[in-house]
Amino acid sequence: METNKEISALLTLIDDPDEEVFGLVSNKIVDYGTNIIPNLEHLWETTPNEEIQTRIELLIHRLHFTDLTEDFRQWNVSGHHDLLLGAMLTSKFQFPDVSTAPVMQEIEKVRRNIWLELNNYLTPLEQINIVTSILYSYYGLKGTEINYKEPNEFLMHKTLEAKRGNQISNGILYLVLCELLDIPVRAINIPRQFIIAYFKPGYSDESLPNPLHKIEFYIDPTSGQVFTQQDVESYFKRISVPPVGAYFKPRKNKQVIQQLIEEFSKCFTSEKDKYKQAELMELAKLLE
Repeated sequence: METNKEISALLTLIDDPDEEVFGLVSNKIVDYGTNIIPNLEHLWETTPNEEIQTRIELLIHRLHFTDLTEDFRQWNVSGHHDLLLGAMLTSKFQFPDVSTAPVMQEIEKVRRNIWLELNNYLTPLEQINIVTSILYSYYGLKGTEINYKEPNEFLMHKTLEAKRGNQISNGILYLVLCELLDIPVRAINIPRQFIIAYFKPGYSDESLPNPLHKIEFYIDPTSGQVFTQQDVESYFKRISVPPVGAYFKPRKNKQVIQQLIEEFSKCFTSEKDKYKQAELMELAKLLE
């Protein structure tokens, strides 16, 4: 009962014009955790004042962000950095109530269709042609240029909903499917691109200074198009960057999610959204 009284008292102070008082009230409210969100939502619905509604929205966002930071901290220290979970945590930044289950069901449908077509006698290129054909032709996934005015195209659940994503979200979906199917495809670090590479089976991670000769070919996840070593060398010439070994090392899942968050943060550059950009950079820093 005492708790309810204290919450009611705090909620009446949300409209205090003194920023210092509001700051103290906000911190107190955030200390209650996400359990206080229904009270805040009720207050939002019964408040005609738009400024107070904005304050309430920011408080709800702050409560969700506190939880999300903890979730990312847990993901960061876990032994296996599950790529799909990392992508879904990123979705939760904008859509706190998003559920992972429908996303997993959708991915499982695609995985199963690919798996039915695969066999042990296929060459690496034949394997990838099946993955690409099911994902882009049969399932209908479309790829777009990276556009920071379209934040949803960075988010896994929205990419699956719309069957449309950019190079990074499509790339993460491609990587998740290949991991589930034991196909040795990994993200690599080619500048200004999110490119994935098919590594010769048995190649173990980051042990070689230059793993170039362990790569069979490259895939652009925007469309699933396959590139040769020659195509990649031409790209490096075009951007006047020497193709050193570090660009061809397979990236860890943690680095992939870090890049996703950093790129996603570039969608929030307007004055009113600057705080979101700062929060996302905070999450990216957690993964260093």
